[in-house]
Amino acid sequence: MKILLAEDELQMSRVLSVALSREGYDLDVVHDGQAAVDMAAKNAYDVMVLDIMMPIKTGIDALKEIRATGDESHVIMLTAMAEVDDRVVGLDSGADDYLTKPFSLKELLARLRSMERRLENMSPNIIEVGSVTLNLGEQELSAGNSIRLAGKEAKMMAYFMRNQGKCLAANDIFTHVWTKDERDEVDHTYVFVYVSYLRQKLQAIKADLTISDAEDGQFVLEQVEGERDV
Repeated sequence: MKILLAEDELQMSRVLSVALSREGYDLDVVHDGQAAVDMAAKNAYDVMVLDIMMPIKTGIDALKEIRATGDESHVIMLTAMAEVDDRVVGLDSGADDYLTKPFSLKELLARLRSMERRLENMSPNIIEVGSVTLNLGEQELSAGNSIRLAGKEAKMMAYFMRNQGKCLAANDIFTHVWTKDERDEVDHTYVFVYVSYLRQKLQAIKADLTISDAEDGQFVLEQVEGERDV
């Protein structure tokens, strides 16, 4: 699971970074609200942990801006303020959960595990981006016409569509599409093969989406003008 941690208290940030990294989470760390907004615009995160009181832009303001882009990552707010109103503002701004400082590290890890289970079980069945609709239940991709996808193709396409415009590393795609047991049997080079399959199928349905190569071996799902030729 990939996590963005935004915490301006350096000692707290170091403690949380060490703990989350030891649990095996893929972690990016920033120290102000604007940096959190910038990182969220570039990268795909499963969970964001945002402190409310941060410089440049508060965690609440950062969250509002992140949500305004359509980002649906799960968010835990951290706050030193115990008043009910502060919790309400955070939840109304799009947070999924909150922790009031000081909090137990064990409780944070337990909440992250809970969110990880929810991510696995509560994904939407229908995803729409541009002219393209993905029906995960039917494993069907449609635009000008429709086509069936294999299981891994459907999971990969869903990950791309939920993170349109963001550069996705092959290893991150691999982690989200293949289970832990499957990753013991194959390596992330399979990602390149399946990206090729999806490119062909997007062309076949005349989608206005394409999967482009980005820097450092990353991929990005982009919207293009007009229909694609087969």
